[in-house]
Amino acid sequence: MKKIVLAYSGGLDTSVILPWLKERYPGVKLVAFAAELGQGDELKNIEDKAYRSGADEVVVRDLRQEFAEQYCFPMLRAHATYEEDYLLGTSIARPIIAKHQVDVAHETGADAVGHGATGKGNDQVRFELTYMALDPTLQIVAPWKDPTFELTDRETAIDYALAKGVPVEQTKEKIYSRDRNLWHISHEGADLEDPANEPKDDLWVMSVPVSQAPDEPEYVEVRFEAGNPVAVNGEALPGHELIARLNALGGKHAVGQVQLVENRLVGMKSRGAYETPGGTILYEAHKALEHLCLERDTYHFKQQAVLKYADLVYYGQWFHPLRHAIQAFVDHTQQQVSGTVRVRLFKGQATTASVHSDTSLYDPQLASFAMSGYDVTAARGFIDLFGLPMKVNRLLRKQSE
Repeated sequence: MKKIVLAYSGGLDTSVILPWLKERYPGVKLVAFAAELGQGDELKNIEDKAYRSGADEVVVRDLRQEFAEQYCFPMLRAHATYEEDYLLGTSIARPIIAKHQVDVAHETGADAVGHGATGKGNDQVRFELTYMALDPTLQIVAPWKDPTFELTDRETAIDYALAKGVPVEQTKEKIYSRDRNLWHISHEGADLEDPANEPKDDLWVMSVPVSQAPDEPEYVEVRFEAGNPVAVNGEALPGHELIARLNALGGKHAVGQVQLVENRLVGMKSRGAYETPGGTILYEAHKALEHLCLERDTYHFKQQAVLKYADLVYYGQWFHPLRHAIQAFVDHTQQQVSGTVRVRLFKGQATTASVHSDTSLYDPQLASFAMSGYDVTAARGFIDLFGLPMKVNRLLRKQSE
């Protein structure tokens, strides 16, 4: 290898990998690629830090709007969740980072791409499957899977950083592994590794603890067009600004906090805590519109298809042909999913207060308890035919008994 483009976040793992790669591959050139995905001030002084850690080149790209509108919103239109509670915040960020890594490799003449994901996690799969899908000729460098990589845990990584003069914020006392972007922040490690431990109030970053949330509810209106959120409280916003606005509102009310034990792709269970304030509001609002606007069989089939869609996102198969195919079906269903939803934010909950759509399939007269204009005799025949298999089954079983 002559030149490696490394996915660089400025965190502990990727910071120590830069000098390690210099030692492991003498003469190799290192390009540190950092993606601005809405991680707050984490990218402050990122270029200086990368150079001080051993990078020969640094590329930083602001991908927030692309991330929101071409990754988060397609996933929202699908209404995908993994194992019921996880809104896929880390999962959906890896494909866009890896895609731009490949682009940077082409632009800089690099012949390899690399990442700092460990050999136990899901991210290694997400990065590498994207590299393979977009340019299988690139070599893949994954230090945590290299037998000569001696940094076997976060404690030894901190020691290595100190020895090499690499600037890192983590300490052995403050050792949570966090991943933040516009959509969410994840927390793993330390006391969270024991499912018996309740997340501490000082864990939360994007939101306040529920105990500190206001004692009065707040309402927010979200307008959708064809399944995409386009405005908050009547103000049209680009995708990344819309999510940021909802993050602030949801975070104020402790919305979007979950902790769960999930099944990793690589086989083991892991326990983590997630904050997705804006995404939780959007999922609640989107669900309310789908209830109003989607025909029953289409909606039920979509729910089944999206279970697979969520797996594909979680497993790092964003660029898989099946994900593209399901997305085409999903987007077809969203043509009628337009309208405005009013969501109530209170003490960690985001609940639909009201919903309006010009493409609604809800007929108030048909849904009412009034029977006028409704042929009640049709219901009798429908039930007789619908229940006929059950009726025949019971009659014949009774005869055989």
